[in-house]
Amino acid sequence: MTPAHPTGPAESARTTAAGDPATTVLNAAGRPVARYSVRPDVAARLSPRPYLHPVTTLAGTVVTESGPADHPHHLGVSVAVPDVDGHNFWGGRTYVRDRGPVERADHGVQRHTAFPLRDGDGFVEELRWTTAAGDDLLRERRTVAALELTGTAWALDFTFALTNTGDRTLTIGSPATNGRPGAAYGGFFWRAPKEPGAPVVRTATAEGEDAVHGTRADWLSLSGDGWTLVFAGVTAATRRDPWFVRAGEYPGVGSSLAHGERLAVAAGTTLVRRVVTVVADGALDRDGAAALVRRAVGA
Repeated sequence: MTPAHPTGPAESARTTAAGDPATTVLNAAGRPVARYSVRPDVAARLSPRPYLHPVTTLAGTVVTESGPADHPHHLGVSVAVPDVDGHNFWGGRTYVRDRGPVERADHGVQRHTAFPLRDGDGFVEELRWTTAAGDDLLRERRTVAALELTGTAWALDFTFALTNTGDRTLTIGSPATNGRPGAAYGGFFWRAPKEPGAPVVRTATAEGEDAVHGTRADWLSLSGDGWTLVFAGVTAATRRDPWFVRAGEYPGVGSSLAHGERLAVAAGTTLVRRVVTVVADGALDRDGAAALVRRAVGA
């Protein structure tokens, strides 16, 4: 991250009255491509958390959605986990075994504490994951950067590191581990815009929501009307997480931290995941998607 693309007056970070940043802007190829809400003003039942929206292609097409009517708790690009030791950091109803989705006052909050580094093309952020009662469960260091790739594509490099600073093991779950098959969402999540037709989803070897949902793949692409997103897990741990994919009901892609069983985070340990997402104008075929991923990961 370097201040290679200084923000102009319209793209500068907005601050609160106390001087803390309320939003910050990422730039690629000399233009703003994403706005990051640091302390969003959202209802408690949506599990308040920092998020990126809008995110755009270099041509200006918006490729995220925030607070849609079908799932108001979907907030652009964020880290969202439905079950951290029984606390909901995803938003909305909580899936309870043998009962189904239940409205509960169990929503956690991801609280921004500091930007150790922030410039025009990225930032490092410190956060606290707290319960509704205000107790700390996890500390997070988040690193986000915008990388220029070509005249029609850039990449969002997103890493989150969750540290259990307590004195006991915490476990991460999902609706799947709590009894709802096929719903192993939780981790990095990107809500794309809903369009009249469902987006095309594919990997290097499969195509269609049913074929790619819940599978492991080096990369996965989602193509809509004039845009393509290509998601790639960079580290070995990230590549082990199956992809969570929705296309027909709504367009969204994320990782599955807890796919078949709960994930334990021992006291004093850190869980790290890194996802690089290519944001491209136009529809990419498999060769085009793979080439841009190689360029993004090697950038």
